[in-house]
Amino acid sequence: MSVPFVHAPDLKPGVPEALSERITRIIAPNPGPFTYTGSGTYLLKAAHETVVIDPGPDDPGHIELLAAFAPQPIKTILITHTHADHSGGANRLQAMTGATTFGYGPHPSPPGGAAPALDEGADFGFAPDRALNDGAAVPVEGLSITAVHTPGHISNHLCFALEEENALFTGDHMMGWATTVVAPPDGDMALYMESLELLLRRDDAIYYPTHGAPIDDPHPFVHAVRAHRLGRDQSVMAALADGPKTIPDIVDDVYVGLSSALKMAAGLNVLAHLQMHEVQGEVTRGDDGLFFLSSH
Repeated sequence: MSVPFVHAPDLKPGVPEALSERITRIIAPNPGPFTYTGSGTYLLKAAHETVVIDPGPDDPGHIELLAAFAPQPIKTILITHTHADHSGGANRLQAMTGATTFGYGPHPSPPGGAAPALDEGADFGFAPDRALNDGAAVPVEGLSITAVHTPGHISNHLCFALEEENALFTGDHMMGWATTVVAPPDGDMALYMESLELLLRRDDAIYYPTHGAPIDDPHPFVHAVRAHRLGRDQSVMAALADGPKTIPDIVDDVYVGLSSALKMAAGLNVLAHLQMHEVQGEVTRGDDGLFFLSSH
């Protein structure tokens, strides 16, 4: 099953766009191979305040634009996870507005131990004022917002459900324009697959990812992403069937014709698949960097 990607390359940074009567999106000027047209920050209009979801990178112009276009004072900042293209601007926006920050927690691995930087890297400078666990309600008058813990891309990843619009803000867990990179040690493929199943148990009508356009038919999209991941997993295991291989060997076997600029990301995905099978006892890692089926 192919993934029905939502291509929207004409999304323009710095242009506020009303997506509904409650939701405005402003895209940050940080386009790239892992951020698409840039990080989309969402402004939610509540009864007496504006809620910001993912202020994006620490870009002064973008942060000033958020404050200028907020329909009401910004009092709440929600962070899907601690990658700098999502949370990097939170401290600057908080200093400007006095808002309270919410998220699952600080970055899960220490400096020097984080996953390689594919976009703008790990954000070690952010820690939420208030931690949110799965199912926690965000205290905002006039809106019903609930945290949904979706580990996988990173262990502290949250989505945010907006009951009034039956919408889910999906951060990097689900993106319309591309599949999500799962990069160890912060990312975990088994948890990512479980988090996909979690989405399939929900009845959200629309997804708003931080990068790219909305996904307005969620369940078929999630089913396609799940099938794609399972197919990749089968290909990774098949690549080991004829003997031990390194991660670059497996990338060449599985991602035929892939651009060299994306091979590091592909290698991290492959590592996440292999680690999942290590835990299950199906794959063994040798001291020489070779991976092989445990039955060999």
